[in-house]
Amino acid sequence: MKAQYNKRKGGYSAELANNILDSSKSVHSLSEALEPQMKFEDGKRTDEIMSYKAWFSQNGLPPFEVKFSEQVKLPPYLSVITFDNIQACEVSYNIYFKADNIKEVK
Repeated sequence: MKAQYNKRKGGYSAELANNILDSSKSVHSLSEALEPQMKFEDGKRTDEIMSYKAWFSQNGLPPFEVKFSEQVKLPPYLSVITFDNIQACEVSYNIYFKADNIKEVK
C-alpha cells in the first residue's frame, strides 16, 4: 500500500496503524491460507519460515497485507475480523502492517 501521509521516522507503531485503518469500519479477511515468508541467508533462500502473511481489506483502502510472526488461524473468506496489536511501518512511502493475531467478529 502506498503511503498518503507525512513521512515518519522509526519502526512499527500502533499510532500509524490507527491513523490509516478506520476503527469505525469493518476489516474483511481476503486470504484463505497463510503465505509463509522464508528466511534468506547470504542471498539464498533457506527452508526456515520467518513469518506468515495474509491479505485484508477495508472500505476506502486498497487491499493490504499483514505479517504475523506466528501461524494464526484464518477465518473463512470475507469474514469480519479484528487485529490484536496491529502496527504499521512506513518504508519509502510504502506501508507495512504486522499484528500478533486476528479474531473473527461474530
